[in-house]
Amino acid sequence: MRRFTVPLLIIILFFILVGLAYYDKIDLYTQSVLMFMGINIIFGSSLNIVNGYMGEFSCGHAGFMAVGAYVSSVLSVLFFAQDRVFGAPLLPPEYAIYGFPIIIIISFIAAALTGLLVALPSFKTRGDYLAIITIAANYIIISTIINLDVIGGPRGFMGMKNVIFAMEDVVFLPWMLIWVYIFTILSLWAMYRFVSSTYGKGIVAIHQDEVAAEIMSVNTNKMKLVAFMFSSGLAGVSGALFAHVLGYVNPNSFNILKSTEALVMVYLGGMGSLTGSILAAIFFTFLLELLRPLQIIKWVVIPLLLIILMQFRPEGIMGNRELSDIFPKLRKFYQFK
Repeated sequence: MRRFTVPLLIIILFFILVGLAYYDKIDLYTQSVLMFMGINIIFGSSLNIVNGYMGEFSCGHAGFMAVGAYVSSVLSVLFFAQDRVFGAPLLPPEYAIYGFPIIIIISFIAAALTGLLVALPSFKTRGDYLAIITIAANYIIISTIINLDVIGGPRGFMGMKNVIFAMEDVVFLPWMLIWVYIFTILSLWAMYRFVSSTYGKGIVAIHQDEVAAEIMSVNTNKMKLVAFMFSSGLAGVSGALFAHVLGYVNPNSFNILKSTEALVMVYLGGMGSLTGSILAAIFFTFLLELLRPLQIIKWVVIPLLLIILMQFRPEGIMGNRELSDIFPKLRKFYQFK
């Protein structure tokens, strides 16, 4: 019975959240905070695969988020919404409920392929050099989007809310809360299975000593490629959800400050700790909401928080441990396999 404990709790929490939202027991602002919390969990945890488990140093993760955001936005509007640029939808809007998860999967693939293009020239680099390559990739992606006038260019792209309204016209439910919850759980499950797999052990070996890993017949290039693509793809999923929650995307939403948010969550939670990334994303989302009245000053407070963290607890909240390492009795409940 214990192997079903976590899935059962996940299902119960799902129905509680949907029920509270459906009967207006939680307002739209609270729902938006919960959704951004889920998006940040995916975004921060995905970067932890590269920076934490693999021990590399990627600094342009928001670029892959931008790919997912724009690919999903264009596809959802093209297929399911009336738009002044694309015209009438290619499919009936009521099909959006069935098509939306497919679009999210396509966004994952698009961001993963973009990650492949970045990963290939970076095989021979580590540390600072990989950071420079990923920052450059972030700026290249943003510059490309800005120069594509068909998707709004620097003005941004909108129309995704019409897709959500089309879903609600079929069945009136808080659809974006549902989709964010589902894809957050699926992403965490996929990451857990990945880091627990042979590939996961391989990237940890690369982190410890890449030369020793190669001597032990670990295909380090393949491992790094798979890990980077998987991390980039999940960032694309977070971007797709982000775009549809807001109903509007702008290329400047995915600049170096957004990549910095991911770095803060990774180092705040702990390198190589999935639990730490989850806790850090929850704390960071609340912190952003508390600092929202400060406007731009919050970008003085947040880096200051990172500096203080590096001084007094450089390993982060959890270090490289999971919650079950601190509380061993929890292990019997973690039966995902």
